[in-house]
Amino acid sequence: MEKMAEKQYLIEIEKSKEAADGRPSVGPVYRSVFAKDGFPVPPEGMGSCWDIFRISVENYPENRMLGHREIVDGKAGKYVWRTYKQVYDEVLKIGASIRSCGVDPGGRCGIYGVNCPEWIMSMEACNAHGMYCVPLYDTLGAGAVEFIINHAEVSIAFSEEKKVIEVLKTLPNTTNFLKTIVSFGEVTTEQKQESEKFGVAIYSWNEFLQLGDNQQFELPSMKKEDICTIMYTSGTTGDPKGVMISNKSIITLIAGVKKLLQSVNEQLTEKDVYLSYLPLAHIFDRVIEELFIYTGASIGFWRGDVKLLVEDIGELKPTIFCAVPRVLDRIYNGLTEKIAKGGLLKSTLFNVAYSYKQHNMQKGSKHEDAARIFDKIVFSKVKQGLGGNVRLILSGAAPLANHVEAYLRVVTCAHVLQGYGLTETCAGTFVSLPNEPSMLGTVGPPVPNVDVCLESVPEMGYDANSSTPRGEICIRGDTLFSGYYKREDLTKEALVDGWFHTGDVGEWQPNGTMKIIDRKKNIFKLSQGEYVAVENLENIYGLVPEIDSIWIYGNSFESFLVAVVNPNVQALERWAEEKGISGDYTALCSNLKAKEYILGELNKTGKAKKLKGFELVKAIHLEPEPFDMERDLLTPTYKKKRPQLLKYYQNVVDELYKSAK
Repeated sequence: MEKMAEKQYLIEIEKSKEAADGRPSVGPVYRSVFAKDGFPVPPEGMGSCWDIFRISVENYPENRMLGHREIVDGKAGKYVWRTYKQVYDEVLKIGASIRSCGVDPGGRCGIYGVNCPEWIMSMEACNAHGMYCVPLYDTLGAGAVEFIINHAEVSIAFSEEKKVIEVLKTLPNTTNFLKTIVSFGEVTTEQKQESEKFGVAIYSWNEFLQLGDNQQFELPSMKKEDICTIMYTSGTTGDPKGVMISNKSIITLIAGVKKLLQSVNEQLTEKDVYLSYLPLAHIFDRVIEELFIYTGASIGFWRGDVKLLVEDIGELKPTIFCAVPRVLDRIYNGLTEKIAKGGLLKSTLFNVAYSYKQHNMQKGSKHEDAARIFDKIVFSKVKQGLGGNVRLILSGAAPLANHVEAYLRVVTCAHVLQGYGLTETCAGTFVSLPNEPSMLGTVGPPVPNVDVCLESVPEMGYDANSSTPRGEICIRGDTLFSGYYKREDLTKEALVDGWFHTGDVGEWQPNGTMKIIDRKKNIFKLSQGEYVAVENLENIYGLVPEIDSIWIYGNSFESFLVAVVNPNVQALERWAEEKGISGDYTALCSNLKAKEYILGELNKTGKAKKLKGFELVKAIHLEPEPFDMERDLLTPTYKKKRPQLLKYYQNVVDELYKSAK
């Protein structure tokens, strides 16, 4: 680890520890070099999430805060904006109305639906009155909304107009707690009757805003330790877990991210514009929006439809674009396809420009200086596709493929950064830094408000103190959650001596950045007693350009692995054309030759990456339909739900084992 001194992204603050008392060995404790003089403290007077907003209203009353697209004659027009002061006035009204329904500080308020100005305003009303904001979301699987309302004891639920029907479906099973439903839009007569039948009050947005008129409610004094939100995370098995997040976690995170951005000269300003489309029910988007509010910047909302996202981007022209890898994969596939179809001259020019710029960036040029002329004549078109103003693209929630990250760094004329964090760590825990080509494929160094160490995982052969330190990532600091709601047992398991055990396996790079290489729990044994770390294998096979996604399975009574693969549509159709094989994509997926071709490509990569014999996949099923949340095969952050995948594909798996013998 001596080499770590080269770039100095980390400083060591505690020595490594040998294994003792049944606990594995632990590597040294590090923190960001930007925190060498101590962690940054939140600004004076900022003790809660409500203060973040309140102070910005004082500082930037007339700044544009929340925008949505006006719909005129069924067509989306320009963005219309509410200022910080206008939002503040409406938030006070919402708060008074919530209180007049008998919900007091410490009460639970559910919010359900796609991001919109009302979502943020309801959240701010919770912040103002010290209530727990509890996002409800259906992508956690059938019955999740009902489970969360009952588990968190939600007494009032705000809902997007078209989701009201889903809230009503939970009645009467939720009426022990749920007393009031508020639609962000209108309420139909049938919905009123349905709700009242079970003794639950229901209001349209405009009716609700008037409930608190003429009533005065003091805003309670709040402590940093107070819980401000309970966020339910999917977990790949079992019931959703309620992660309790305090005011302190969020304000600590904001102080750390602010320090980080200053340190790399990428400060946010009140002129910045953010497109809100990643679910506010997730910590990633929630804290980014808090950061924008803290800065006095503007947040514009999408229309809630993925197919219209690019058009919303074009209209809003955001400066910062946050995404999950699935969105960036779509952008990448769209661009490469366009270039392939652009005719020889265009694609030749593009390739020359790409190689030239990439070469200069690798030699140390900043992206804006690497190829100014090509930026103007070639890459500006890509930049315009994201509205023309994007300077930072931040990817989180799942690993971004190296080839996609490398490509976007060159063609978007923006910094492409990859971050890592969990709900339990209040999102951003690691993030890569601008103009550092060596950080490709890593999640960068820690944010300057946490301590990090690796704990060895002997059963998987990971040693936190070897020359290439690998182990489970453990995190300590004030951004950590306050425990799982009503699950003391799970809290004790995850939080040991103040260290949160993430379950993710990381590898320190020589320059002090972190690379996520595996997941601790996803190991299974094959019949010959060999352990297989499945996430690692899926990452390796994921490098094969002919496939979009792969789920690998190994039965402990069998000696080999099988897989279900989503082939890449263009690649498969191109192959079929070359081979003179007819049929659409779905038909090609059932074609035996196509199976052999894809399996061959997988094993070529497997061998090139020196996988052991038992790690090579022996039989595959080509699945035309991508793994999705609708069939409960993915979590909302696109992690594979392995037990559910096995259940869904059990017959396929049995068949693969039978046919491969």
